[in-house]
Amino acid sequence: MPLVSQFRGISIYMYTEPDARHRLPHFHAYYSEYEASFAISPPVLLEGSLPRTQLRLVLAWAELYQVELEDNWQRTQLGQPSQRIPGL
Repeated sequence: MPLVSQFRGISIYMYTEPDARHRLPHFHAYYSEYEASFAISPPVLLEGSLPRTQLRLVLAWAELYQVELEDNWQRTQLGQPSQRIPGL
């Protein structure tokens, strides 16, 4: 699994999509038994759920690292390894 970042108990992953041309660039966040997917630009919750504090942390993190997330999306879809992104 392509781990992109980890911070405060939250793990961020980005996966290769079979037909990325028709998928909104996004990433997945996992915290305990919770999981959610988020659009990269603008950073918004697409589906799933996280506790309120972790949701706010993920959205703040995604706002700070939006360019890096977009770069990782491109890399991942081309089959290249993703780059680690610092946490909060």
